[in-house]
Amino acid sequence: MDAARSDASRSDLAPLDGTRPDTSTPDAAPANRWAICGATHAVTGQALDVEIEAGAIHAVLPTGGSGLCAEPDAVPAAGRWLCPAFIDSHVHIAYYPVATQLAAEGVAAAIDMGAPLAAMSSATAPLRVLWAGPMITAIGGYPTQSWGAGGYGIEVADVDAARAAVDQVHAAGAAFVKIPLAGPPDLTDAQVTAVVTRAHELGLRVAVHVLDDARALRAAQLGVDLLAHAPTQALDETTLEAWRGRAVVATITAFSNTATTRQNLIALAARDVTLLYGTDFGNTRTIGIQVAEIQAMRAAGLSMAEIIAAGTSAAADYWGLADLGRIAAGARASLLLLDADPAIDPTTLGRPARVFIDGIER
Repeated sequence: MDAARSDASRSDLAPLDGTRPDTSTPDAAPANRWAICGATHAVTGQALDVEIEAGAIHAVLPTGGSGLCAEPDAVPAAGRWLCPAFIDSHVHIAYYPVATQLAAEGVAAAIDMGAPLAAMSSATAPLRVLWAGPMITAIGGYPTQSWGAGGYGIEVADVDAARAAVDQVHAAGAAFVKIPLAGPPDLTDAQVTAVVTRAHELGLRVAVHVLDDARALRAAQLGVDLLAHAPTQALDETTLEAWRGRAVVATITAFSNTATTRQNLIALAARDVTLLYGTDFGNTRTIGIQVAEIQAMRAAGLSMAEIIAAGTSAAADYWGLADLGRIAAGARASLLLLDADPAIDPTTLGRPARVFIDGIER
């Protein structure tokens, strides 16, 4: 059992004290209210009933606490584990447009780390997507000469063009900005600074595609907020310290599932770096919660409670998706029923028995 599993005081876990929102008719549930009954919380191990109304969690109660469990539309879940649906913090939906299938396999939201401008207006429901839009890159820079040749990058020649590119993706609806440092050619220090400064003026974070130590250090020193991948080259102490308190998306299996990549992730975690689950989906093609990535994070030394948080509550907090990532009153009813305890069998996350997104079974 993971050490963090029994910690029911964490802010992402709902207190099972029987409290419900105030209502004028507390004993008469609306006709559209139903419940998942008797499931075991995948992190705390507590048995619970979850009442759901209009796509949201109405109340979380100890098992046996909901009168709705006697109703014919209740979902019996004794012997199953309940987990929030996941947030994948690194995808490329336009590169592999199967958003509906992702949701059906347990991914409630996805953070798109590079797509053409036109893709940002595409319909993805019920999957919720936050877009970066095209990466802002050097003339001839990554990824415009390879997989991203079809509009996945905006090439900029100078500082003014770099700032204008930030304005362009922001106007198209970007929730954050992404740059690559994967050249040559690469953006200059002045161009990176221009991107970071303008993005921060607009309230946007900046993510970076970088895999080596020198560029990872450079990105941190220039004010970048998020590593889009755990770097594959060993990070030295100066680089690790430069990233203290920022964030990293794991994506261990996307490039190099080696001891070095895994050690980088753990070393960053030791410096209060927010760890986020992500798969580079689009470049990887397993639809849903990717077992290989879960197993790689486990092999790196993360507990299942930490891994689940990286794909649920931590990701929701980082990306401002306050109504996802938790089993708590007021959250969206985006939930997974699992056939096994993920602390014992992590592969169960990749094959949920039932998936509910916004209260609807998918």
